[in-house]
Amino acid sequence: MSGVTRRQFLREKEAAQLLAEFEQKFKIDVKDLFDSRKPGVEVAEFSGGLVYFVGGKAVMAKTKEGLIPTLLFEKALAGLPRITVNMGAVPHICNGADVLAPGVVRIDGVFDANDYVVVVDERFRKSLAVARALMNSKALGGVSRGKVAENVHYVGDVLWNALRKE
Repeated sequence: MSGVTRRQFLREKEAAQLLAEFEQKFKIDVKDLFDSRKPGVEVAEFSGGLVYFVGGKAVMAKTKEGLIPTLLFEKALAGLPRITVNMGAVPHICNGADVLAPGVVRIDGVFDANDYVVVVDERFRKSLAVARALMNSKALGGVSRGKVAENVHYVGDVLWNALRKE
C-alpha cells in the first residue's frame, strides 16, 4: 500500500473539529486558507497514517508525529516560521536527516521549542521539510552545533511519495 487509498468525505462536524485542531496547533486562521466557510474535507489512508484533502488538494496528514501540514499545502506553510539551510544540507534533509545548527543560515519568524517550522533551501527558497523545533528561535540564533529541529515530513518520504502518485 504505497499510495493513497480509500478516500471518503468526513462528516461536517468531524471536518470542523479537524480544522479547529489544525488552527490551534499551527496558529493559522483556517478561514483565510480555504475559499469556502465550510470546506468539504476528504480523508484517505496511506502507509504512514491518514491524509486530509480539501478541494482535492492534500493539505494535512496525521502521522505518528500527530497532525502536520503537507509540503503541498503552500498557504499553510507560508504562515509558519522558516529555517533556511545551506545547499550542502539539502540532500541530507531530503533523506530524512534532522536539521543541524551548522547548516542553518537564516531564521525567519518567532517560534518556541516543539513548534513546527518549514525548512527551505537558501538558493531557491523551496520547502524541503516540515520540522519540529527543538529550541526556540532566540536560542537557535546562538547555537553553532547540534540538532536544532527534528524532521517530520520531507521531500521524498512515504507521505510525499504517496501524494505524488495521487
